[in-house]
Amino acid sequence: MTVPTETTARTTILVVEDEDPIRRFLRTTLDARGYRVTEAATLAAARIAVTARPPELMLLDLGLPDGAGLGLLREVRGWSRLPIVVLSARGQEDSKVQALDAGADDYLTKPFGVPELLARLRAALRRGASKAADEAPTIVVAAADGHGLRLDLQSRRCQKVSPGGAVDVALTPTEYRLLVELARHRGKVLTHTQLLRAVWGPRHDGDVAYLRVYLGQLRQKLEPVPARPRWLLTEPGTGYRFEAGPDPGRGD
Repeated sequence: MTVPTETTARTTILVVEDEDPIRRFLRTTLDARGYRVTEAATLAAARIAVTARPPELMLLDLGLPDGAGLGLLREVRGWSRLPIVVLSARGQEDSKVQALDAGADDYLTKPFGVPELLARLRAALRRGASKAADEAPTIVVAAADGHGLRLDLQSRRCQKVSPGGAVDVALTPTEYRLLVELARHRGKVLTHTQLLRAVWGPRHDGDVAYLRVYLGQLRQKLEPVPARPRWLLTEPGTGYRFEAGPDPGRGD
């Protein structure tokens, strides 16, 4: 008997779950319905997976061995509208409220049935497609002399722009998350603590030196003169600011 396919496109779902039997069950179930499945068993692995190979949806367990899934949910929601469905054995109302307030699209309590799981995935993917259609795809920053940056959030593409054209810039997952966090709040000062929590999580509140290293790496890759940054600006004693400007490609 052939299992009916839920989707003709190979929609990628990231399963973040530390229990091997549940992860295997989800992989088998979703693969049989035509989904492509990637997996992460820890918070650290999930952070890498969600940026290195962006999925169309994330199934997220709240209880992970190296940290709270709720923290990852808040981090991802800070820079992405990725549909997120929480899977948890915590059926209490307050746990559901916390997850939904943090940005989850849905909450499914273990144990759950396959039909309900698939229905909730379809609903979350539909809502995600609607959000993506409404979202401005590109954040642009430029200097007056025609040099600048272009950051495409849909394709996760970063380019340096000059009068001679645009060149793609390869960023690490952490560099990309940090740049997106700054770009989404362009023109506003983000404190060291805000950036550390958004990109690395609450356990890294005091790692200001770590943040400086990554800002330095971004400046080396993106700024025409890293020692005199135009876009990734320091607010002494406070944090950093992403300064926006017109699109050099349009002559604004």
